Amino acid sequence: MLMSNTDRPARLHYLANGFRVLTPGDHVVCAVSGARIPLEDLRYWDVMGQRAFASATLATEALSPR
Repeated sequence: MLMSNTDRPARLHYLANGFRVLTPGDHVVCAVSGARIPLEDLRYWDVMGQRAFASATLATEALSPR
């Protein structure tokens, strides 16, 4: 039976120029806001921390030195 990936979080391995899907799904969760990010809209992530961000602003805030 085919399983739908709708409404399931994906597990990804973030790379410098993309990501590899480890577990299929249709979205990931933003590390800062907790917002769902559809995989087709995912543009910002942290390779070292292996976490995703919903926007450039959230990524900049999270990755800025304190």
